[in-house]
Amino acid sequence: MKLRIIAAGAALALGLTACGSADTTGPTATGGGSGDIKIGMSVSTLNNPYFVQLRAGAEEEAKKLGVSLTVTDAQNDASQQVNQVQNFTSQNMKAIVINPVDSDAAAPAVKAAERSNIPVIAADRGVNGAEVKQTVASDNVQGGKLAAEELAKQMGEKGRVVVLQGVAGTSASRDRGQGFTEGIKAYPNIQVVASQPADFDRTKGLDVMTNLLQSHPDVTGVFAENDEMALGAIKALGAKAGSAVKVVGFDGTPDGLKAVQAGTLAATVAQQPKVLGQQAIAGAVKAAKGESIQKTVAVPVKVATKDNVSEFAS
Repeated sequence: MKLRIIAAGAALALGLTACGSADTTGPTATGGGSGDIKIGMSVSTLNNPYFVQLRAGAEEEAKKLGVSLTVTDAQNDASQQVNQVQNFTSQNMKAIVINPVDSDAAAPAVKAAERSNIPVIAADRGVNGAEVKQTVASDNVQGGKLAAEELAKQMGEKGRVVVLQGVAGTSASRDRGQGFTEGIKAYPNIQVVASQPADFDRTKGLDVMTNLLQSHPDVTGVFAENDEMALGAIKALGAKAGSAVKVVGFDGTPDGLKAVQAGTLAATVAQQPKVLGQQAIAGAVKAAKGESIQKTVAVPVKVATKDNVSEFAS
């Protein structure tokens, strides 16, 4: 089936202005008609390569299963995402997939969908304070621990580290940070000297890292809770990246893997965003049909380094 732009309600259309990328122009639909199952999917942002891959996996699965999928971009605006989910509910979608901007702020809209007997699947990030039929996500706590172990290894188990945190309120940021904090405790000669949010954004990662270097010029390690922030940090570090300062990211995006191959990014904890998208739609279709599904689906993560990066080529 061909991807096509579909019309949405006026309020939704107004809320979905472009973010300077072809991927953020508004709701799109794929699939077509088997059993007349229509699924709505709200993605936190499509101005991030990771979530573009997540959407691609969802669209592939929708096409495979012959269902209609409408995808909207919340542009990292929790209020806009609530409106999107409410619109999906009023449109009587058979199931809704949400990749929350904010795990707490998503709860009221999820509850409203549940009251309308529309099953909700959480993708990549959990929802706090509301019941979803299924959460499809990587084990972010374990991923954070793996990041700590790899960074410690790359640093020779000694030195000073700064942490670039993701969007506050997201389960991904919280869990990755928790895992890293737990993992790094095993290395008493490594000190975390600063932790600061950069909102999963490359430009903010550059700005925050530039500022942190002013107060911590002797830093020898960086953990960024996603690859976009890691790539921003690498730019701020310049020639130090990969030599004097080891940087570990999270996600395994194409740009992140290229940086690993180039040696500027020491490692990234590689997720499988396409698989996450596929699994979320598979669960949504089953839930729409009234079939029982697992409460959680864990998609494995693995550390990508220069030694094994070829395994992750898409």
